Amino acid sequence: MIEASHLAPAELAALLHFYADSGVEWLLEDAPVDRIAAFAEQQAARAAQMRDRTPPPAAAPSDNGRRSPGQTEARAPAPRSPAPTAAVAIPDAEAVAAARLAAEGAGSLEELKTALEAFSGCNLKNGARSTVFGAGNPSSGIMVVGPMPSADDDRDGTPFAGRQGQLLDRMLAAIGLSRESVYLSNVVPWRPPGNRPPSPAEIEICRPFIERQIALARPQHLLLLGNFTVRFFFDSDGTIFSLRGEWRNLVLGGLSVKALASLHPQDLLTAPANKALAWQDLLSFKQGLAG
Repeated sequence: MIEASHLAPAELAALLHFYADSGVEWLLEDAPVDRIAAFAEQQAARAAQMRDRTPPPAAAPSDNGRRSPGQTEARAPAPRSPAPTAAVAIPDAEAVAAARLAAEGAGSLEELKTALEAFSGCNLKNGARSTVFGAGNPSSGIMVVGPMPSADDDRDGTPFAGRQGQLLDRMLAAIGLSRESVYLSNVVPWRPPGNRPPSPAEIEICRPFIERQIALARPQHLLLLGNFTVRFFFDSDGTIFSLRGEWRNLVLGGLSVKALASLHPQDLLTAPANKALAWQDLLSFKQGLAG
């Protein structure tokens, strides 16, 4: 086990961000602590406080309407303020139509980014810090697309940040590319809460924006990273391992583009043995660029 004292400040900060985003609330202490018992004690103390605050029941008035000595008159309860009106959710079909209208109305990538930032029809946007659009060189003819923003992407507002981005930088450099010489983006521009998979409705709401983004950038070659991404574009239930490494022609918004799928950097961080497969895919992508 690597001790915290052996980590660089940047590595320790990244680790703490990871724990926070994962929902970790307590760290290990020198002595064991029974959190379940502590929680039970807190609940019991809270219940005791509620009992102490409960006023005694008011005495019922006598039949002649007169109060007995020491009896207080029961007051009518104060009127409650009206409950706040819940926000009205946009039906999925209307949200998809609104997304399509907003995307098709954009004549440039800058206009599309503005339209995406102003769009409020997707629930994912409510829980995300940033709208992660695109980065790099959109006129390069090469576009790298991932699934959805990670916690680092959401924090920095740019695709492929953090450790995943550092590994992607090395992957691109291995075939003579860089994030400045390609255009980076994600299928979904907002990080889902807890990194959960987007729902089918959320995917369809985001679809017009990524398809319009590709149509405006007009890449000649697409590198699709990860299981979610390849299923989205290839319209397949297969896994990344069955769909990777094979060039396909996609038609998006009237644009025909060559696409190749490979593993996402997170797949390689989780299982380093997959790097051999990713290297084969990168060599195929490099060969496709030269062809």
